Amino acid sequence: MLEECGLPFEIKPVNIGKGEQFAPSFLAISPNNRMPAIVDPDGPGGEPISVFESGAILQYLGRKTGKFYPTDERSRVAVDEWLFWQVGGLGPMTGQAAHFRGYKKDDVYAVQRYTNEVHRLLGVMERRLTGRDYLADDYSIADMACIGWATAASRIDNMIVDFPNVKAWLDRVRTRPAVEKGLDTGKELRQPQTNDRNAQETARKVLFGQRGK
Repeated sequence: MLEECGLPFEIKPVNIGKGEQFAPSFLAISPNNRMPAIVDPDGPGGEPISVFESGAILQYLGRKTGKFYPTDERSRVAVDEWLFWQVGGLGPMTGQAAHFRGYKKDDVYAVQRYTNEVHRLLGVMERRLTGRDYLADDYSIADMACIGWATAASRIDNMIVDFPNVKAWLDRVRTRPAVEKGLDTGKELRQPQTNDRNAQETARKVLFGQRGK
């Protein structure tokens, strides 16, 4: 969204494997200790504002810039429906599928349950994209919210072959220069997986524990 709107931004990396998401300074911005979160130095009334949760960030930037988030109520409802569909469904279910398939493969029930749910959600998206280019009336924050998760979901068991409309939508959206640039942003910060078991266990305790310490 920042790239699409031509807004300048600075990345502030947060290393979740080392528990930096539990730092008081970050919790003041994102009380749920999750990414993404932003600080806009030029917020309402010219005063800084912090926003956490991807859906809230997209809506805020849409209102701020007047781009990719329609003002017509009927059109805005359509965008909000698919934005919240991603926030409450596609994102969490794809994340759970990836977690169990990657960290708990022996839990057959969980692997099957979340993999099947991802497949069902892509089916919902497939039907929505029948005869249309985007999730709402035009390209919007709903498409931006879904592109990353839909890409990850479609790669599970190569299930994209079951959803030609979703594949066409993925190809269509990913050709946008701002999307391509946005998806590449911060790539140099992504750390490759380590084979050090002690390091893996430490990271897992931080990532999956109930407490930050």
